[in-house]
Amino acid sequence: MKIAPTSKKAQEAMHILSTLQSDFMEILQSISEPFGSGAEFNTIEWLRDEGLHGGGLRFEAVKGKLFNGASINISQVQYDDLPDKSFSSATALSTIIHPLHPLAPSLHMHISWTELKNGQGSWRIMADLNPSIPDQKEKEKFDNCLKEITGKYHQQGERLGNAYFYIPALQCFRGVSHFYLEGFNPDSKSTNHFAKDFGESVIQCYGEILAQKTLNAEPPTEAQKIAQLNYHTLYFYQVLTLDKGTTTGLLIHNQNDVGTLGSLPSRINRVLLASWVDITPAPQDKLIKRFLRLLPEQDICLISRSLKVQIAEQIRAHYKAFPIN
Repeated sequence: MKIAPTSKKAQEAMHILSTLQSDFMEILQSISEPFGSGAEFNTIEWLRDEGLHGGGLRFEAVKGKLFNGASINISQVQYDDLPDKSFSSATALSTIIHPLHPLAPSLHMHISWTELKNGQGSWRIMADLNPSIPDQKEKEKFDNCLKEITGKYHQQGERLGNAYFYIPALQCFRGVSHFYLEGFNPDSKSTNHFAKDFGESVIQCYGEILAQKTLNAEPPTEAQKIAQLNYHTLYFYQVLTLDKGTTTGLLIHNQNDVGTLGSLPSRINRVLLASWVDITPAPQDKLIKRFLRLLPEQDICLISRSLKVQIAEQIRAHYKAFPIN
């Protein structure tokens, strides 16, 4: 049993985000129906300190004809019983969709509410479109969706998003369209609506893109499959060496490692990953070497659930040796 926070703000955030979670799963199931049957999602629950401090629930797609991988995670942790902690609660929705067809882009979206014991709190809001094979029209569609829903905050969110998803060692971005706001709470009366409307617009827009790209798609070529594999390798690299949210989540606790690493694609190119070691700045080059030692000695490697647990352990060991300043 999960113990929920007493804060009404946290409870409202949970209602908003859990509704988005269910709505997104329904959209994805609807898109998958023409493939023969609706996409199946396993429901997986995890507990923080046996539920004393909350926990989470994720919908994880069973691999079929539509998804390479898909995870829609919601979590809520709280420390109401620990008066010495200034941190009160964190409520988050984190989603990652990796379609099976190389022409269909991946989506990452994260919306979270963090609250202190003094009642102050803020939102963290982000979304990014990640095609293996870029399509200018779908980029423009996603860009326009973000511009319309974020209004006066779009320029700031785009600038911060571009900075967040840039990979200096590879001199490129992860994804083609980015939005990111942190510590967002300029008007406490409207930010909940902003977060809700943002999530609704992003999942609706992405659903339209995914349907258009997959429903009448020709079977992928070998070149397209290779492009997807290589892009997924870049995605793996960025998440595990640069993504602050992923790293922080793994360092705080080990009770949801598979869920925290739910954004990882199902397969990567080990040879390509190894080629980036020498251009990766220290000490992150050592982190990549840790991953390579875990991976089997073959060109294409499956990122299994058990491997995700091992990756999480290696990340914690790495940052114990090289603490984040």
